[in-house]
Amino acid sequence: MKLSLPSRVGAVALAGVLALSLTACGSDDPVGDSPSASGTTGGNGGGSLSGEINGVGSSAQEKAMDAWRAGFQSANPDVTVNYDPQGSSAGRTQFIEGGADWAGSDSALKPEELTQAKETCKSDAIDIPVYVSPIAVVFNLDGVTSLNLSAETIAKIFSGKITKWDDEAIKADNPDATLPSSDITPVHRQDGSGTTKNFTDYLNKAGNGAWADEAGDDWPLQGGESGTGTSGLIQAVQGGQGTIGYADESAAGSLGKVSIKVGDAFVGPTAEAAAVAVDASPRDDTRGTNDVVVKVDRTTTAAGAYPLILVSYAVACSTYPDAAKADLVKGLISFIVSPEGQAASQAAAGSAPLPDALAADAKTAADAIKGA
Repeated sequence: MKLSLPSRVGAVALAGVLALSLTACGSDDPVGDSPSASGTTGGNGGGSLSGEINGVGSSAQEKAMDAWRAGFQSANPDVTVNYDPQGSSAGRTQFIEGGADWAGSDSALKPEELTQAKETCKSDAIDIPVYVSPIAVVFNLDGVTSLNLSAETIAKIFSGKITKWDDEAIKADNPDATLPSSDITPVHRQDGSGTTKNFTDYLNKAGNGAWADEAGDDWPLQGGESGTGTSGLIQAVQGGQGTIGYADESAAGSLGKVSIKVGDAFVGPTAEAAAVAVDASPRDDTRGTNDVVVKVDRTTTAAGAYPLILVSYAVACSTYPDAAKADLVKGLISFIVSPEGQAASQAAAGSAPLPDALAADAKTAADAIKGA
């Protein structure tokens, strides 16, 4: 999949980021201090939309969402888009309870949540893929900036079966690394998290039996170090020594990053490798019309694939009782899945643009959102 984009599109993304910065400077709600910011163009470049919409959800989407909102608001100056990155689980809950117009979620609605959301929407709820990103296994270990680890070894670390950095399993895949005999301190998300669900899904399916628990938003093991939200987990890893955690790659910063074993090779957490993994994964064919869900193949051996990824969604109603609200949600999501929107998130968060076929289906789903 080709990830390079024309310079015109890159300029649009840059303009969106600049718009975000300018908006923040004159706002009582600046970026970094609160989740409120502006978004990028949308199918209504003439600025015909007006009103306010509120979203809640994925903290992994936060950097991308800031850029999307910056551009969308800049093209539609009479629109206010608010987003609160409380986490995927909180986002889906608030959407289902009617407290948010849409949700950002790193995992699709569960069957029972689809049923519950139908009561709120008075129509079917849908999941629209908007963001593809690698989940990085990050660590803080003096003198070591990169490691190779298999899914089985990662599973044993996070389940407490491997407790020392110089364990033979780690040394075997890292013969040139100087590994201390110190303790490993795993760090997990404290809050309900789609990133946790994707991470535990990977450990369960690719861990060769070393991880017994099913995928879930909540960390399944008792005790241990934890952090709230993506930023809280990263801060916990940064604040310790010998710590290891998992987070959207866009938040990894200067922490060490793990290359995971795929077939006989080790692959790092890059946008290009995430895109290969999405291309190798089928759709969930049990979902309804315009409910576009990817079943990530965690055990793919496709060359260059990094299957420890999240496909993050915008969760919306297919029909809104309020036609004006429908137009705003439709406009925002239509922008997000457009080439310009995907370029903006790539520039802001290092995400992988949606593959062409997935982007086309996402556009169809967004275009079908309507008012009653």
